[in-house]
Amino acid sequence: MAQEVSEYLSQNPRVAAWVEALRCDGETDKHWRHRREFLLRNAGDLAPTGGVAAANTEEAADAESGTRNRQLQQLISFSMAWANHVFLGCRYPQKVMDKILSMAEGIKVTGAPIHTTRDELVAKKG
Repeated sequence: MAQEVSEYLSQNPRVAAWVEALRCDGETDKHWRHRREFLLRNAGDLAPTGGVAAANTEEAADAESGTRNRQLQQLISFSMAWANHVFLGCRYPQKVMDKILSMAEGIKVTGAPIHTTRDELVAKKG
C-alpha cells in the first residue's frame, strides 16, 4: 500500500503538498507514512483536487471554511489518536476507539510495538 500512496502523491502534487502540511514536527517517517495513509483514506472532499477549476472562489470559501475547518481538525485528531494507539499504546473511550479503528480498516502497519495494559498484567498475576 505504501507504494500505491507514493505513486498517487507523485501524480497529485496539490494533494501531496496539502497532506505534507499536516505532518507534525518531530513525527518519525514510519509514524508519518502510516498516519498520512490514514488521512488520505479518510479525507474525502477535504483534500484538494487538481486543476485551476478546482480552486475555490472567495465567497464559496467563506461559506464552507468553517465546516471544512472543523471536519479537517476532527480528521487530524482522529489520525493522531489512531497513531498514538498503534505506536504508543494509548487508549481512548470506546466510542473513539471504535471510530478510529473503523477509519483505519485496511491499513497494514508492520513493526508496531505490542503493548500490555495494566489490567492484563494484573490478570496474569492473579
